[in-house]
Amino acid sequence: MARITVRGHEFSELVIKDSYDRRALQFKNTIIATLKKIGLTEDDMEIVLPRIARMRGVAAASWYFDGRNMYFSYRSGATFVQNLYVVLKVIEAEVALLLAETKTAEEFVRDFMEDRNVEVQRREARKVLGVEENCIDIEIINKSYKQLAKQSHPDLGGDLEKFKEINNAHKMLKRELC
Repeated sequence: MARITVRGHEFSELVIKDSYDRRALQFKNTIIATLKKIGLTEDDMEIVLPRIARMRGVAAASWYFDGRNMYFSYRSGATFVQNLYVVLKVIEAEVALLLAETKTAEEFVRDFMEDRNVEVQRREARKVLGVEENCIDIEIINKSYKQLAKQSHPDLGGDLEKFKEINNAHKMLKRELC
């Protein structure tokens, strides 16, 4: 079985051939149970399931921890349920590190803290970099970033504000994809 690595955590890739919706609900419930281990309630969490989990789509979980909005999403899988599985595995691994005191609460917050409108910001970042709205290939994003940054670099006569906008867009997408 193939292995994948996301945010430094390696686990088996999920291959699903049936029961997509049921598995998506199971993964959602497991995410909720995992986050409850660090003192959260269901009111602190949001995991939205689509009507059809076998379709391609971004899976995301958001929760409040230590008074801050936390968020993690994944979009590289072939189906929503595969993406939700990755979200589950990363959250399980990170919560385990937090409970084992291998990771501090501050590190946990730093790794997952996002604005409430992060998906809108990511769409805008892709527009700024001139890549497709659903682009998840970091090499394409990096190539576009380098080209635009070179054109807008203030030392080469470019616009400083445009250069900052390009840098911020690149940082946002790197955080999502790396």
